[in-house]
Parts: sequence; C-alpha cells; structure tokens
Amino acid sequence: MTCPAPLAPEAGTKPPVPEDGFVKTEYLSAASVLPLVIRPAAEGADLSGLTAWLRKNRDFVEAQLLRHGALLFRDFPIKTVDDFETVTAAASDHLLDYSERSSPRSQVSNKVYTSTDYPASQRIFPHNEHSYAITYPSKLFFCCLTPAQKGGETPLADIRRVTARISPELRERFLRKHWMYMRNFGDGFGLSWQTAFQTDEKEVVEEYCRKAKIGVEWKEGNRLRTRQVRPAFAAHWSTGETLWFNHATFFHVSTLDKIMRDVLTAEFEDQDLPNNTYYGDGSPIEPAAMEQLRAAYENEMVSFPWQQGDTILLDNMLTAHGRASFTGPRKILFAMAEPVTRADV
Repeated sequence: MTCPAPLAPEAGTKPPVPEDGFVKTEYLSAASVLPLVIRPAAEGADLSGLTAWLRKNRDFVEAQLLRHGALLFRDFPIKTVDDFETVTAAASDHLLDYSERSSPRSQVSNKVYTSTDYPASQRIFPHNEHSYAITYPSKLFFCCLTPAQKGGETPLADIRRVTARISPELRERFLRKHWMYMRNFGDGFGLSWQTAFQTDEKEVVEEYCRKAKIGVEWKEGNRLRTRQVRPAFAAHWSTGETLWFNHATFFHVSTLDKIMRDVLTAEFEDQDLPNNTYYGDGSPIEPAAMEQLRAAYENEMVSFPWQQGDTILLDNMLTAHGRASFTGPRKILFAMAEPVTRADV
C-alpha cells in the first residue's frame, strides 16, 4: 500500500518550523528548496544533542526528506569518522555494505566509505546510487571532513523535476523497451570482477548474478561480460510515485568526457566497452535521446560549496547526486542505508 505522493515545495516556500526549538531550518537560496538546511537553533550544540534530536524526530526527518529530497545538516560538530557513524546510527537502523560495485571506493570503517576514489580532475555525472541493482539503498549519507580548496561540490538534482523534463515520446520508448547495462571486466579499464563482486570465485559471481538477474558471459583470459535489463522507471518505495530511476545516462559512453570517450572507442568495439547502456532489447539509444536526458539532469542541478562538518541525508530515489572536479585535498565520507528490493525485474 502506498501513500499519496507529497507535493515538493516550490521556490519561495517558507521552510518548515520544528516544534522543539533545538534546530532551525532554512534554504540556501530563494531560488531552490533543495536541500532543506537544518542548523542548531543556538550556539554550542553538541553531537549528543544532534543524535538525540535525530532519534526523537525521525518522523519529522522522514516527512521533510519526502518533501525536499535532501537535508543538509550544517554547523554541527561532526569532525571525525566516528562522529559521522554516530549520526548515521541515530538517523537509520540499517546501514549497508557496498556490494555490486561500479566505482572505486575505499572502506573507511565498518559501513562507511569514501564517496569516490575517482581522480580529482574527473567530474562525475549525477545519478541515483545502485539504480542498476535489484536491491538498492533508499537513503544516502555524505559528510565533509575536508572541503576541497577549489571545486569538489556534490551537486544534487530533483528527480521529480528530471522526470517531468523527459518528453512523452522518450518516456513511452523507455517504458516499453526498458534499458540494458553491459559491463566488461578484465580488459584493463574499470574495476575487476573480483573487486566488483568482492570474491575470487567464479561460482560465487554466477550465484550472485543468478539471484540478481544478471546475465553472465565468461570470456577468454578470465574476463567477464555481464548484462542486466531493468525498467527505466520505478515506483517510489514510500509514496508510490513513478520516477526516472536508472543509470542509462550515467553509464552511456557518450556521457564520458571527450578525451576518455575517444580513448575507449578507439581501443574497444562497442560491445567490449567497460561500461555502456542500451535499450533493453540491445538496440542503441539514439544520440538525441541521450542529449535530452543529460539536459534534463543538467537543468535541475543545484550546487553549493561544502563546509567542514556538513552532512547530507538524501532520498536516493528523489535526488540524484554527482561530483564536480576539484583541486587540493578533499575528504567526503559516504554511507548507504535502508535497502529496497525491486519487484518489477
């Protein structure tokens, strides 16, 4: 059973006012209500006060997360990995391991990771975490321990608004055809299959893929090709609203920066690319369709500089996230929470 979809607030809306007086809320600008900013109502708020507030006010947090898509906790004393773990434990009872890996991350503690280990010069296109998987996190946490000297923002995009930007013709095409994610492991680019699946045993990979409805093809030289077909839209786990939820844009070869795209397309045939996407029947996605999809994300991106201690909680279906390139040291922590398993695959 699903509840009616909440109306996302429009620019100019006044932020909600919590009742207990421990925190205050605001927006970063008059032009956007993404994210909702939550700050201490008075100076000197400590970490124990924040964690107690989070445990007591989970209904408020959940309601605002469904309305806004992301919450930014700012000016709280979150300075270490342990602090971040304390906050995530107060806000969620179920943190997740990073399985079926698609990007390089380092494990910092039990279920806390670096946000990404991609080189600082690379921009990361906005996406919804694990939207290619059968089971995905419904919530994500990010925490800034060290902001970059320049750049390094984590831009957010309202997926409700992204969905509305997709033309009826393209929506119908993806509803009918779905989308396919094809990966090739062992050719010197991207993660190895041993890293992606966290095992050295082929039988373990095959069993995981069988349960996850991923096609497996072993190639010469201990190399692996996988294919997975998924719906391009999904019903929100709580509200039931239909949302654009996939990695079709993110993993398509045309979304890469030109230098990397030229290197890969010169080195590999289309079916041997480290990552690429297609319609679910294996046919290519038209260049005009990819341009429309990228524009839908780009036109909805909201970006702001990180401050030390900033912690973001976002709804992984309502809000996409990315990363700007940067210079200087940067340390952003990442955690996933509260799994949802798709029933539409």
